[in-house]
Amino acid sequence: MSTVLYEVKGDIAILTIDRPKALNALNSEVLGDLDAALDAVDVNTVRCLILTGSGQKSFVAGADIGEMSTLTKAEGEAFGKKGNDVFRKLETFPIPVIAAVNGFALGGGNEIAMSCDIRICSDNAVFGQPEVGLGITPGFGGTQRLARLIAPGMAKELIYSAKNIKAPKALELGLVNAVYTQEELLPAAEKLAKKIAAQAPIAVRACKKAINDGLQVGMDEAIVIEEKLFGSCFESEDQKYGMAFFLDKNKEKVKAPFKNC
Repeated sequence: MSTVLYEVKGDIAILTIDRPKALNALNSEVLGDLDAALDAVDVNTVRCLILTGSGQKSFVAGADIGEMSTLTKAEGEAFGKKGNDVFRKLETFPIPVIAAVNGFALGGGNEIAMSCDIRICSDNAVFGQPEVGLGITPGFGGTQRLARLIAPGMAKELIYSAKNIKAPKALELGLVNAVYTQEELLPAAEKLAKKIAAQAPIAVRACKKAINDGLQVGMDEAIVIEEKLFGSCFESEDQKYGMAFFLDKNKEKVKAPFKNC
C-alpha cells in the first residue's frame, strides 16, 4: 500500500493517507489502498481506528482533479461508486473510527471525514464541498452525509455556493467535536481512541451499529434495532464482568481490561 501507512499502537491503530506532494488527494490508487488497508485491520485486537493525512497542511485536499478531468459519464459514475464503496466500508466498519483532520478537508476530504464516527481537527483545518465550482456534484456521499450531520439548509448553502469554512465554524455547526493545535491533534485523537478502546468492545460495536442503523429508519423501527443489540450483549463475558465489578462492594480500585472482541 504505497499511499497509505498503517501503524498499530496496542489496541488502537492509525491509518495515514500518505500522498503529501498532492496534498493527500484521492485517486484510484489511494482508494484501492484504503480499501485494502481496511480489510487488513485485525478488528479482533484493534478496538479503535484513527484516520489522518500526512504533513501539517492537508488531511485530504479532495479527489484528484487531474484524474477526473478526462472521465466519461460512465467512468465518472464508476469513480463515484469506487469512492462511495470505500467510504461506506469505513462508515460501517465494525470498530469506531476517529478522523484527525490536520488541514484541508475539501471535497472528497470532507466526505471521507464525514464517513468516520467522530471528527476532531487542527486549528488550520478548512472544510468544504467545492465541486459545483468544477461543474460537478459531490460524488462520494457529500450531498447525503453533510445534510445529516448539520442543518440541511446550511448544508445546501455550503454545497450550492462552494463555500469553505474554517475550524471554528465547523465546530459551531457540529461538523467537528473539537479543535486543537497541530501539535495537540494526534495525541488528542490517540487519547480519545484509548478511552474508547478501554470500554467493553462488544458493547461499543453494538452501539455503533444501533446508532448508524437507527438513523436510517423511523423511531418505531429504531428502538427495535436497539432492543435486539441490547439483548445481544447479555451472557457475554464483558457484560458478566462489567456488572459483577460494579456490584462487588469489595472490588479493587483498578478495573481490569475487558477481554472480549
